Amino acid sequence: ATSNSATGTGRSTSSGASGEKTSFNFYFTGSQNVKDLWDTLVPMFEEQNKEVDVNMVYIPSGTGAEPTYDRILAAKQAGKGSGDIDLYEDGINFVNQGTKDGVWEQLSKDAIPNLANVKEQTMQDVDSYAIPYRSSAVVLAYDSTKITNPPTTLDELLTWIKANPGQFAYNDPSTGGSGSSFVQTVIYKDLPEEDIHNSDPSVMQKWDSGFSTLKDLGQYVYGDGIYPKKNQGTLDLLMNSEVSIIPAWSDMVLQQLNEGLLPDTVKMQQITPGFNGGPTYLMVNKESDKKEAINQFLDFVLSPEAQAVVVDKMNGFPGIELDKMPQETQEKFNGVAEGFRTFNIGDLSTEINKRWQNEVAAQ
Repeated sequence: ATSNSATGTGRSTSSGASGEKTSFNFYFTGSQNVKDLWDTLVPMFEEQNKEVDVNMVYIPSGTGAEPTYDRILAAKQAGKGSGDIDLYEDGINFVNQGTKDGVWEQLSKDAIPNLANVKEQTMQDVDSYAIPYRSSAVVLAYDSTKITNPPTTLDELLTWIKANPGQFAYNDPSTGGSGSSFVQTVIYKDLPEEDIHNSDPSVMQKWDSGFSTLKDLGQYVYGDGIYPKKNQGTLDLLMNSEVSIIPAWSDMVLQQLNEGLLPDTVKMQQITPGFNGGPTYLMVNKESDKKEAINQFLDFVLSPEAQAVVVDKMNGFPGIELDKMPQETQEKFNGVAEGFRTFNIGDLSTEINKRWQNEVAAQ
């Protein structure tokens, strides 16, 4: 059931005596690893559910295809039903936007029993309009041969950096999310918790203390103020033992451990307050007339069996509670899959990067 054509199938939705399948269109985007994930999961599902056909429509990252969301909204506004887009995968911004625009179906445990496996709070955060089926977060990645007790709070980390000059690195925040997360976590350290969900420019007036901390740290970070490019830049320094601790994306660390690129002495630790992270979501188009088949598919995606594939292929945190997963998965994510926060500061992150370039990088 792979096809890149986005045409409506026009097939009957009944799977009655005629033996016809129900087919629905699932749109997703992302890097090759996202495509590999669905190329694995969809055949597994179809093998178990012969009466459902999942038509995958993959839009590679950055192809400039007409945004899927705009098409969903346009079809709704024109009274044209689902616009042949039944299920959609994306981030929190599209969950929020679609909830406002009234395009998503509210999901329930009655229709999708395995929703009971998802943390209650995570579903409440999105008012049950989306399923957080996998997550990743920025964590501290560290060399356990040099560090036995890694910092567990931001204050401990800042103290550690000063006590161990040159042994910590973070990347230029405009070139990758792990450096950006470190910078934002420092800037928002003493601000009210709700500010990490506030995109109002008035918050910018509260940034001075955080920027002064970052300026002061410059002399203690790698190379006396060298900020590598991209998330990979700092991982390379850790790989080559040039530094002992860095902020990094959990999925990148796990993938590179699996591939033997990072030594198995590299371990991970989340801190409090947490670095940012967040789920990737599946949303059901309210206008779709294939909901029964879609719910069957979503129930499968939230099964421990499918979630094991998510962990294996994407190195993501499972979307379901860890205690529903096999023991080895629980151990892999112990102390890492919890505690991250989702920063929702809109265009303010661009303002942070500009100011960081002027005041921190340029000194």
